[in-house]
Amino acid sequence: MKNAGQLSRRQILAAAGFIGLAGLTGCGSGDDGGDSKDLSKKQNGAMKEYRSGQQFKAAPPLSFSVLHNNNPVYPMKNSWLFWKELTKRTGVTLKPIAVPLSDYEKKRSVLIGAGDAPLLIPKTYHPSEVAFVSSGAILPVSDYVHLMPNFQAKVRKWKLEPELDSIRQSDGKYYLLPGLHEKVKSGYSLALRTDVLDKHGLSLPTSWDEVYDVLKALRAEYPDRYPFSDRWSTNTPYPVGALMSYLGQAYGVRAGWTYDNVSYDSTAGKFVFTGATDGYRQLVEYLRKLVAEKLMDPESFTQTDDDAVQKLLGEKSFAISANPQELVQNYRYNLEKQVKGSKIEMVPVPLGPAGPVVLGGARLENGVMVSSKALKSDTFVALMQFVDWLWYSDEGQRFSKWGVQGVTYTYTGGKYELADGISLMGSDPDAPKDLQKDYGFFNGVFTYGGSWDLVSSSFGPDEKTFQDAMAQREQLPIDPAHPLQSVEQEQASLWDTPLRDHVTQNTLKFVLGKRPLSEWDDYVAELKAKNMGRLVDLHNKARERFKKENG
Repeated sequence: MKNAGQLSRRQILAAAGFIGLAGLTGCGSGDDGGDSKDLSKKQNGAMKEYRSGQQFKAAPPLSFSVLHNNNPVYPMKNSWLFWKELTKRTGVTLKPIAVPLSDYEKKRSVLIGAGDAPLLIPKTYHPSEVAFVSSGAILPVSDYVHLMPNFQAKVRKWKLEPELDSIRQSDGKYYLLPGLHEKVKSGYSLALRTDVLDKHGLSLPTSWDEVYDVLKALRAEYPDRYPFSDRWSTNTPYPVGALMSYLGQAYGVRAGWTYDNVSYDSTAGKFVFTGATDGYRQLVEYLRKLVAEKLMDPESFTQTDDDAVQKLLGEKSFAISANPQELVQNYRYNLEKQVKGSKIEMVPVPLGPAGPVVLGGARLENGVMVSSKALKSDTFVALMQFVDWLWYSDEGQRFSKWGVQGVTYTYTGGKYELADGISLMGSDPDAPKDLQKDYGFFNGVFTYGGSWDLVSSSFGPDEKTFQDAMAQREQLPIDPAHPLQSVEQEQASLWDTPLRDHVTQNTLKFVLGKRPLSEWDDYVAELKAKNMGRLVDLHNKARERFKKENG
């Protein structure tokens, strides 16, 4: 990719894996703008030669504010070993501003809008950062990654330049430091009661055609029940958001939680409207078939997660969407207590017309925004070095995930083991301590991304089998960069929501049989009337402009 080559040239300062502060005085004459051209007065606490793989240590000690997404599963405690040990290792004291997980995005917007945002704003999912670009409230962090040798080393080693290009804005810069993954990590798939399948001589399905056959056979055996009753519908605008996301992969489209109005058709070489594509229509037809033939519970699209799980535990259904944590801690644990001899397994995402693929761009995770206030501080360089160590160095990632060797975990023969008396996500229900709740490690604010060795180090046997299978699949092409200018962004926002709502509402109507699939062309015409064509044209125009200006 031509742009990827340009990227590495622009970032050549980091090619040796370190930055000497003496060289910072006039750095950034290309990318850096405004008062960022001279970082010589922003070096307080920074290390003179900070290299990839080196322990960052601020001198003198510093403190930085951080927005903390407070997860109710492990509410924040000031007594966590995480805070104390982080200060000991880095000389940095983090000052967290705790915000409830349920209110995080809203509170984040309010704080940024009022100019009260902390310096570091993690747990931000692209494209959420776009809303804060035009005001200048957040930094174009791509201008400063030359201060982050660990970040750059991973981008180069794992060839992540195309992914980074996909989050650039119309000025060619990106405003979010995303979590970086060596390999795609898949989250969700279908779980089935294997003891019930075994009883009736059925095998675990490997394709969606086989899923249909298995559900049909189960319906024949249990005509009074829906074999498949699903969840993850009420906490999202998308009905069965998880199911549609992983089912969408089979048709090569983004659906459910991953749905985006505009997606790139690599065969046609242009952006198209996702909800009007053949792939999306085939996905809808498949779900309609399951519901029409009573293989899938129609309440799946409206019921609470608890209701769906209770149907599984009460043997009113035999299949449900899962992630590895829910599979082990919820379904299996509770089934074993209630149903003697029960077994449940999560299958690798079943295959469809698109073949053994995963969606492109999935190696980037949520990430960190940096407040533009940070650049005004004389500790700016140290802040970027600290962010680089904590979120992007191997040692920082290991620390965030597992804690302190000899205290919270041991490491022998390439394997991580929790220390005696410590549990992680139910791994030892009788343990008196919990790695997340009592120590503050494995916290989603700080723990994401990394090498496959580290990411997979916490996998149980089920997840290891699942992830190893999914890691063999081919990643679909990443959408090319097509950032909108601020005026275009405002216009696109006006069109985007009504179109998205229309797709969601009609997907539900088609699937539940409240609207016949013979009216698909009418539905597409309705999308056109809601400016579908103009939205797609806007994105194609933006892509051509970005390509022309950036190569």
